[in-house]
Amino acid sequence: MSAVPSLTPLHAVAAPSSQYRRYLQRTRRQTLLIMASQLGLLVLFFGLWELLPRMKLINPMLTSYPSALWPTFLDLLANGKLLHHTWATVWATMIGFALSMVLGILAAAALWWSEFIYKVVDPYLVVANAMPKIAFVPIFYIWLGSEYSIYGMAVAIAVFVTIMIMFSGFRAVDANKVKLAVTFGATRWQVLQKVVLPGSVPTLIAALKMNVGLALVGVVVGEFQSANAGLGFLIINGSQIFKMNIVMTSITVLAVVSGLMYLAIYYLEAAVNRRYN
Repeated sequence: MSAVPSLTPLHAVAAPSSQYRRYLQRTRRQTLLIMASQLGLLVLFFGLWELLPRMKLINPMLTSYPSALWPTFLDLLANGKLLHHTWATVWATMIGFALSMVLGILAAAALWWSEFIYKVVDPYLVVANAMPKIAFVPIFYIWLGSEYSIYGMAVAIAVFVTIMIMFSGFRAVDANKVKLAVTFGATRWQVLQKVVLPGSVPTLIAALKMNVGLALVGVVVGEFQSANAGLGFLIINGSQIFKMNIVMTSITVLAVVSGLMYLAIYYLEAAVNRRYN
């Protein structure tokens, strides 16, 4: 005789408490307040930028106006210059960013692997990171040429920070997890691959956030010196002929590019958190 399925109804899910509903309302209000404040600051900035030159409180030749940027933007977009220069900067930034991350992670892994190498190299890393990288622009131009010197500047600015951040993340991995892996017979390479690298994912995300901006800075600095394309070149060219509309439009585009790159890292971080949490 087959068993008769139970007809007992499932318990209904309890409705959210009033305290929880109030908490959600406070959270939503705070989120809206933050977004409104951010928008307000942006409107205030552009408003002051428009009004102060028109009131002759600052020299309009030195700052231009926000209202003049849109026609300049459309003009640069129509003749193809804006897309050409923007893509040149973005492409160089992506290459410099990728090289910095790869070289930085490899170097940090080498320092983690060998305490001897770390003790030998550590003071040189500190000095190299503290040096003003802009001093290397003419050297890279002579060594690497006008094109590759831009990538060299991006790597020079970003790689040392990557090494130090990633090495700190490697050393911060739970020592008990490392000991447990070694107890079960894991080799040094297996500990790095199975324990240290996965345990350093938050540090990797932090390095990505920092590096994307540093690589962009390096590319723009390199373009100031030697490039014939890119937003840095457009800024220098506009300043030399006193066309501040071009300069300010290029800076605004740089801000948008930087924001989009950071936004990409933000969504990557959210995807990683969903996977590992």
